[in-house]
Amino acid sequence: MVTILTKENSIANHYLVELRDVQIQQDRMRFRRNLERLGEIIAYEISKTLAYKPTAVETPLGTATHHVLEDQPVLATIIRAGLPFHQGLLNVFDRADSGFIAAYRHTKKSGEMEIHKKYTNTPDLNDKVVIVADPMLATGRSLVLCCKDLLAEYNIKELHIAVVIASEEGLQHVRAFLPEANLWIGDVDNEMTSKAYIVPGLGDAGDLAYGNKED
Repeated sequence: MVTILTKENSIANHYLVELRDVQIQQDRMRFRRNLERLGEIIAYEISKTLAYKPTAVETPLGTATHHVLEDQPVLATIIRAGLPFHQGLLNVFDRADSGFIAAYRHTKKSGEMEIHKKYTNTPDLNDKVVIVADPMLATGRSLVLCCKDLLAEYNIKELHIAVVIASEEGLQHVRAFLPEANLWIGDVDNEMTSKAYIVPGLGDAGDLAYGNKED
């Protein structure tokens, strides 16, 4: 299942515009907050698909019955750009456990791109609903690598992938290699540069959130 927020008009469009705007995005705090807001919106949309159970709650005047989550999902993100986006998901699923994956891409002098994964730190994911957050889905190679490793190690009940902006190429790559995943995407762009930056995209999400990294 692929859900793209911009297919329908909502406040998510406002946050996406601010994330893309070359002037507004210079305010790092606002940039991080907009990533967080989109995480909250996507978390709410994912919550509609999860399993619920009835529960009784005592009020000062009686008893009310509501449906609550049977189990909290586990939230995982690829650092560093994914941290504020992850926080938005965590604001909604505020009792969820979290996992963190360190992965990055490196372009060799030949132009060939390599994906390096440094470490993974997660709770037990067996029989869990897992939501992996990564704001930018360019080629999709690092996301597929990280998710494939998790699926190989654990018997994951259900996999959701949350993305702010995806390239069409990256989206198709993930759909081909992770057919079991449900994708939740803010918007999809059609182009990428030779260095695998999404066009029009928004630039380097990690640098905009936390400052330029050393090459």
